Parts: sequence; structure tokens; C-alpha cells
Amino acid sequence: MAEKSIVTGQYVRLRQTPAGVGERMLAQVVDWVVQIAYFFLWVVIARTTSVSLSPTAIITIVILPILLYCPLCEILSNGQTVGKRLFMLRVIMADGTLPSPAAYLLRWLLMIADGPLLGYVGVLVMILNRNNQRLGDMAAGTLVVKLQSYSQIQVSLDEYDYLTRGYHPSYPQAADLSLEQVDIIQRTLDSDQQERISQLSQKVQQILSVSRRESEDEFFLRRIVRDYQYYALEEI
Repeated sequence: MAEKSIVTGQYVRLRQTPAGVGERMLAQVVDWVVQIAYFFLWVVIARTTSVSLSPTAIITIVILPILLYCPLCEILSNGQTVGKRLFMLRVIMADGTLPSPAAYLLRWLLMIADGPLLGYVGVLVMILNRNNQRLGDMAAGTLVVKLQSYSQIQVSLDEYDYLTRGYHPSYPQAADLSLEQVDIIQRTLDSDQQERISQLSQKVQQILSVSRRESEDEFFLRRIVRDYQYYALEEI
């Protein structure tokens, strides 16, 4: 099984295992069974009782829950439907965080292209995609991963808890940096070229509009990277 490499906001590279195509299809079958069972439950209720539902009630109580089953379950259960929970799968963002409601809805809307209406294009895309993403996942920036793997990621992140304990950042503006910018700073520091370090420190000071406290350029840049890691870890 291929592994998906992610870089967390802590500037730490971790790996996670995407769910297999077969596992995802079996989870989908379970979800269809749940939806069909819910529909027939109301059919039985209608035939065996005197309950009479208006067209509006039928749409609200029966049809909408079936149509919105996947996004509602995933939003309320942190990326899991009944089928995904049974097979220990979960929807997450490509960076390892939980998706927003908008991301769940986008991947659900694209089931029109991925599902039976267009001949299960999503299955073909998953087979050809090394991360086993369907079109909805690609558009929403999500992955379906094995829950055990996702739990290991959370444990790995907990190992970096020491980064926040008792630490007091000096530059809150560091939180506004992008991962690419921090990468440039780190690579410059690793180069050990004092001229480049000096030039970059002046540029960073200008971009962030900060009054530096450190006299040494290298110490200033290392503090910026450390403060960035602190605020990124606080967001998780």
C-alpha cells in the first residue's frame, strides 16, 4: 500500500496510508445498505400505522436525510460514515487535519461524477491515482485513510508537545509565514552562509514589520522558525 507523505505545520514530515479501493467500495456498500434500510423503515411505518406525512414532511424527514447521509455523517462524526467506521476509515485533509464542512460538501457533490450516474468514474480515478483519491477528494483536497494510520499521526504530533510547554514566542507575526517561506529560512540557515543569512534576516524583518531583539542574524531567524512552529502546533 502506498503511503502519502504530509508536512505538518510543525515543519515535521509524517506519513499516512490511504485506504484501499476495495475497502472504500465495501464501506460504500454498507452506507447504501444503511440508506436503503432507512427508506424501508419509513415505508413500514407508513403501512403499519396511521401516520400520514405531507409532501414537505416526506422531503424533510425521508428524502433529505438519505441524500445528505454522507456529508452529515462525516461532519458530525469527524470524517466517518457508518461504513467507514465499520472498516476503520476516515476522511481527512491532505495535510492530516480534519476537513471543514465545505470540504465534506464538495466531495459529496462530486459523487455525481464519481458515482453510478457516470459509470463509476471515481473508481477508475482511484485505481489510477496512487493516493486512491476520487475526483471529489482531489477537488476538496481530502484523503480517505486507515484509522489506525491516522491515530499514529496524532500520536506522532503529541510527541512535539514539548514545543509549546513553557515556551513564550517573541514574534507573533511568524504565524503569518507560509510553509514555503519557512522552508527557505531553514535551508538558508542550513547553508551556513553568513552573507545569505544576513540578507534574509533583513528581508524577514522587513516583511514581518518587526523590531528584532536578537543581535545575531542567525539567532533571529532561528527564533522566527521556532515561533512559527509554536503557533502552527497551537492550531492543531
